[in-house]
Amino acid sequence: MSALGIVAAVLGVIKTMGSITGPPEVLGALVRTFLGVFVAYGFLALIANTVSMAYETEGKCYLCMKAGILAYLQDYAPAVCIEFACRALLSDVRPNFYEGDEAVFALPAVGA
Repeated sequence: MSALGIVAAVLGVIKTMGSITGPPEVLGALVRTFLGVFVAYGFLALIANTVSMAYETEGKCYLCMKAGILAYLQDYAPAVCIEFACRALLSDVRPNFYEGDEAVFALPAVGA
């Protein structure tokens, strides 16, 4: 989509520059072309990047759950399952080993 926008902008500039001695309405097309490129890359690209990062963050949560469940199904110890799950998280939200260990020991015993 971006490449198509750039091609259209360049073609618009070439066409407008060919008739630079024309009336002001023709030069208005050049201004609209530059404004369109500025809005597309200045604002819409930033919004798309923000949405993409939010989608990636949510996807990491599901990958974390998947890794923990698969490790549990392969009969790993609970602490190891937590480590497998934490590997799928982003580094800014990933707990260290000791935080995971404390969380496991804080859980109530089974059948209690």
